[in-house]
Amino acid sequence: MKRTTLGLAAAAIAGLSLAVPATILAAPASAAAPDPGPETCLQGYVWREARPSDLVCVTPEVRTRTAQENRTKAARWTDGAYGPHTCLTGLVWREAFTGDDVCVSPELRDETLDANKTSSDRKVLARLWISTYRPNGPGTIPRIQVNGDHYNFGTVSIVFRFNNGQIHKSGYVKAVANADYAGGSFGKKLDLLYCSGSGKPNGYVQAYDLKSGRASARVPVNVGCATY
Repeated sequence: MKRTTLGLAAAAIAGLSLAVPATILAAPASAAAPDPGPETCLQGYVWREARPSDLVCVTPEVRTRTAQENRTKAARWTDGAYGPHTCLTGLVWREAFTGDDVCVSPELRDETLDANKTSSDRKVLARLWISTYRPNGPGTIPRIQVNGDHYNFGTVSIVFRFNNGQIHKSGYVKAVANADYAGGSFGKKLDLLYCSGSGKPNGYVQAYDLKSGRASARVPVNVGCATY
């Protein structure tokens, strides 16, 4: 997926309001509730579970159908050119994973392979990156824009912290549909100076998907400067 500046925000805001839920404000992410992990499906999707370790995200209907295919697989096998698990005429192996010899129609195998290739687009990967913009034109002090994709649609919390865990700024953005990005995405212009600084960044920004509890990776950033 693209990782460029998202043009979803209307106008620069005066900063992020300090209105993030207490569970997020109380401590750095490491002390918050356990993150459900990168295999978390976006709302409306579930793990396919063609086998216990199959964590491809699909609709509930596809998972139900997959379980039914597993239960009745023996009825679609015959002893033939590929051994006792040769498919009946007109059917092919499903190939949800290497060695998956459940027999389905060619159309369902194509659907299965496509789900394998696109599963990450249906997961809460909580990607976050920052870019800059110059509200007063070229040559002026740049401000920070936060960008993200692979979130659930709806509210995402954004928290800027110093490296000691102290919160600098925090607030909310809304993740919405955008044809060029997977899941819910956002691009929010903030009235926060982009502090170029030198050496190691003095802080980081992190995003929290409120529907799933997923947190983004920490993106290093220099914050809190009075001038550029």
